[in-house]
Amino acid sequence: MPRPKRNDLPRPFLKWAGGKTQLLTQLEALFPPPGEVKRYLEPFVGSGAVFFHLHNAHRPETIVLADSNADLIDTYRAIRDDVDAVIRTLRRHRKAHSKEHYYYVRALDGSQLSRCERAARTIYLNKTCFNGLYRVNSKGRFNVPLGRYRNPPILDAPNLRAVASALRDVELKVADFRATLEYARTGDFVYFDPPYEPLSPTSSFTAYTRGSFGERDQEALAGVFRALSDMGCRVMLSNSDTPLVHRLYREFWIQRVDARRSINSNGNRRGRIAEAVVCSYSLPVRDQSSTTRRNAGPDEPGPRSRHVRKRRQRVPAQP
Repeated sequence: MPRPKRNDLPRPFLKWAGGKTQLLTQLEALFPPPGEVKRYLEPFVGSGAVFFHLHNAHRPETIVLADSNADLIDTYRAIRDDVDAVIRTLRRHRKAHSKEHYYYVRALDGSQLSRCERAARTIYLNKTCFNGLYRVNSKGRFNVPLGRYRNPPILDAPNLRAVASALRDVELKVADFRATLEYARTGDFVYFDPPYEPLSPTSSFTAYTRGSFGERDQEALAGVFRALSDMGCRVMLSNSDTPLVHRLYREFWIQRVDARRSINSNGNRRGRIAEAVVCSYSLPVRDQSSTTRRNAGPDEPGPRSRHVRKRRQRVPAQP
């Protein structure tokens, strides 16, 4: 069977704050070697950039994707189960797109829509809202304003069909990250990409779900990370390069990677920033020009990196 062309490979169909597409080259050097990822779990799937990369390059035999965001998992399920219905609805949104149509769709009650209509609504709002943010209010209602785009890419039918094919045998769960302990097995590769620890008290600006993801959640996640490692899983996590993250994962191997973040209304406040990647497993020794380092010993704190600050992020006021 001929190998799919690069443009035919499935890729993220949503824009996502903190998405990992730009970091895949750096992350690939930290993944387990190709052929060793038999069962892959991703409890904060988001836009799925790491999933699509591993699906294309490593071909895991079993994949479980989970997220606490029910709308997001419903969108994945709708594409997997009836991608043509999602595409038909998106065509209608693309034809009707305008400021009035955006706010009409945003105000719709998702409980009155079919799963495929909800999925198309999620994709449409994501492609046309400000910076592709996903933010909800205390009632769980999406409340991001319209973005300023001349020709937003509302529909990419070939990619959605490729995504549906990639999801065919994938198990999709609406679940909190703590539930990972219930379905993980020895030998699994688990990748966590949680809401990041804020770099400053004013840098957290989104509500991914109705609840927030605070320091206690970060501590609980570190406990799950440690328990999975003790089970014999290979566990990897991305987060901010902060003192808290280094403290929570001090017995594990920590690597810094450079990311470019652009979720800010002020272009002068966008740019490159360091992120931390934590691994529970040892990695091959690289040559001296590489930034990869050996894992710390079990009783030895991992390497520390400087705390990188980021300016406050702003989102336009509601119309």
